[in-house]
Amino acid sequence: MKIEDMVLASVDDHAVEPPEAFIRHYPHDKKDLAPRIIDQNGKDAWLWCDRVYPTIGLNAVVGRPRSEYGVEPTRFEQLRPGCFDVKARIDDMNVNGIVSSLNFPTFPGFAGNNFISAPERDQALLAIRAWNDWYVQEWCGFEKGRLIPMCILPLWSMDETLNEMKRMSDLDVHAVAFPDNPALAGLPSLHNEYWEPFWRACCEYKMVINCHIGTGAQAAHASDETPIDAWITTMPMSISNSAADWLFATFWKRYPDLRMALSEGGIGWIPYLLERADFTYEHHHEWTFSDFAGERPSDLFKRHIITCFIDDQFGVKNLEYLNPKMVCYESDYPHSDTLWPNCPEYLWATVQGLPPETIDDITHANALREYSLDAFGLLGGREKCTVGYLRSLGKDVDVSPRENLGGLKTNSMNLVGQARRPVTSGEIKAMFAAAFQ
Repeated sequence: MKIEDMVLASVDDHAVEPPEAFIRHYPHDKKDLAPRIIDQNGKDAWLWCDRVYPTIGLNAVVGRPRSEYGVEPTRFEQLRPGCFDVKARIDDMNVNGIVSSLNFPTFPGFAGNNFISAPERDQALLAIRAWNDWYVQEWCGFEKGRLIPMCILPLWSMDETLNEMKRMSDLDVHAVAFPDNPALAGLPSLHNEYWEPFWRACCEYKMVINCHIGTGAQAAHASDETPIDAWITTMPMSISNSAADWLFATFWKRYPDLRMALSEGGIGWIPYLLERADFTYEHHHEWTFSDFAGERPSDLFKRHIITCFIDDQFGVKNLEYLNPKMVCYESDYPHSDTLWPNCPEYLWATVQGLPPETIDDITHANALREYSLDAFGLLGGREKCTVGYLRSLGKDVDVSPRENLGGLKTNSMNLVGQARRPVTSGEIKAMFAAAFQ
């Protein structure tokens, strides 16, 4: 196998909703209630329920020189069009050799948290349904097989959640975004019987539960003076506490077909988590009364939990401690961790030397199987899904760096004639606060 022969499917990317996304999918007599873009002191911001949500970009810095990265762009004109324009997104996928991509929301929050936490339940339900219709019918419907459908849900109401799951299932949706720790998102814990109908419906509709980092548990800032590099380094592993919570839940016994994904969580740290979980069970289950019915926690994990990686040489070298049939690739477009437009080169450096079947599994086969997407059938065969073929389609896409676009900058970024110093956690927090002013 050569780099051009690989097929890449990404299970973690992000869509920035265009200004008209919600309005187009609201009932005719309620369009005035839809989220809309306003100008706030020269910044584009979302207005919904008389509240301003300024994070239109959420770190969508793809295409910028790395020296100009920041927390977020503040205007659509500062974004690469592929962030919010689906035709441009397909172009950017082609030049990056990505055949299929699952996209998390931006303005609603990665699991729809902004809507879930809102007190205006009726309006939140309208917004959730509108986002689902925009993403599934417009974004994913633009070119079947290229974008993986997923939905967000009104998780505060189980009846409405089940209704929306049925509606989305009828549209061939097989993925749902869900907080990695619902208790930290103001919802019942994973261990509450409230979720029983949800687990059942996920199995019935064959929907993967996608738990993106930061949707419940948050990566902690060590201190305001800590270099932000430390926070960025630990961010994927911040989901480890939630992963253990899912692992020791009892509902897996009742729902053997249930699947969930640790989205953007990385894989290199997981072998130790599983080793520790097995040790914990062996040494403590007689007094904790946990019961894995004759198997180890690691066995359950490998059967039910999808793990995902962007650039993780250590994790790939230790696939024997995972389940290679449950590991998937991520591009993270358009965030600052993405390796666009060079994802194939970075990935090939990691996977070359593995058996071709294993390369196929972790680059696309696992993703297409678990998310019930027949990309080969929809797009005319494997040969039209490879890195080489897609890049031939994207040969005219402009990938030159987009410089001097502005956006939020820290004080240390703005130093002129002074010694540079590391950006700190406190400065990043201040940048977020500045966006609300």
